[in-house]
Amino acid sequence: MIRIAALIVVCLVAACGAVEPRIRLNDEWPARVEKYDDVVDKWTRRGTLRGGYQEVLELAATLKSPEWRAAHASRDADNRGLQGEARTQLLAQAQAAAAGPYELQVMVTTWDRRENDLDRGAKSVWKIVLLDEQGMEVAPLEIVKDKRPAFVVRAEYPALGDFAQSYVARFPREAKILGPDVKRVRLRISSSRGGLELIWNDAP
Repeated sequence: MIRIAALIVVCLVAACGAVEPRIRLNDEWPARVEKYDDVVDKWTRRGTLRGGYQEVLELAATLKSPEWRAAHASRDADNRGLQGEARTQLLAQAQAAAAGPYELQVMVTTWDRRENDLDRGAKSVWKIVLLDEQGMEVAPLEIVKDKRPAFVVRAEYPALGDFAQSYVARFPREAKILGPDVKRVRLRISSSRGGLELIWNDAP
């Protein structure tokens, strides 16, 4: 247990070495939609877990905040050439989705491909949870494998590695993940190999 805690600390330093993009951890629909490439980068975090001289796991995750959903829907509307009512409906659907379960796109690369099994739930090698403002663990409602071709997923999530498997992780809306008083959200993945946390900090 001590070894796992130490590995988490080491990986936190590695994951947070770069300057974080400025984000707001609120649940409000944005008044202005920014460029998708900028927004997806703002809401994506990356980290690496190493065991000895070997890389055990590489993790990237995009938190699908209202800001992300608005930018994603706007880009989708642009790509499809939608205007008027059709565009308004697409944005309204995205806003409705933002009011549902919290979602993260989780992209995992493991040294041993047999361990890339997040969609197996309780049988998975890995345990993955969100930690809310109070540090309480929030278990996922479900984790499903994103079966779309890699080039399609990478067009939406540039952080997808060449050998990564992408998943969609959904968490209960009742959890305090986004809101006016939320200052930090963490995603933790752990196993007998160690643990890794990705962190989103509120930056007014």
